[in-house]
Amino acid sequence: MKKLIEDLVEASKASSGAMEIHTVKLNLCELAAQAVGEHEDELKKYGIELVLKIPDEPVMVTADAQKISRVIENLFSNIRKYALEGTRVYIDVAAGAEYGSVIFKNVSKNPLDISPEELTRRFVRGDASRSGEGSGLGLSIAKDLCELQNGKLGLQIDGDLFKAVVALPIA
Repeated sequence: MKKLIEDLVEASKASSGAMEIHTVKLNLCELAAQAVGEHEDELKKYGIELVLKIPDEPVMVTADAQKISRVIENLFSNIRKYALEGTRVYIDVAAGAEYGSVIFKNVSKNPLDISPEELTRRFVRGDASRSGEGSGLGLSIAKDLCELQNGKLGLQIDGDLFKAVVALPIA
């Protein structure tokens, strides 16, 4: 219950813009590598292998370190809860002209019978069979936090393939 209340407060602040943002120059390659290191052992328990692909050159973006860490944490939480056991999760860092991106790709253990737009609405889960932990706020919060940092969260579904793209302004 406490976690749900904290998520509701954060969701409300993020969607209303009533949250302070302190942007700094961040290296997305280092951030992604650190996140993989933090989650690798836990995901191995589920037979999920993390595959990280980063470019040779750093991808520098402007973001709030705490807020973007929350976005990445929410995406890893979804991977833990919803990725098919015994598969790989691919995490790629890429640089574009305007945005640096961290791209998460995994295969869902349950059919994804929902649109990407619906997944970012509050209290929505990707499948009615998802009755375990989670409030349905994670992707909504992640989207709002990205937008507060002049970035964006894009979701794509192709069959059972789930793809999330966190894009932040190039520094």
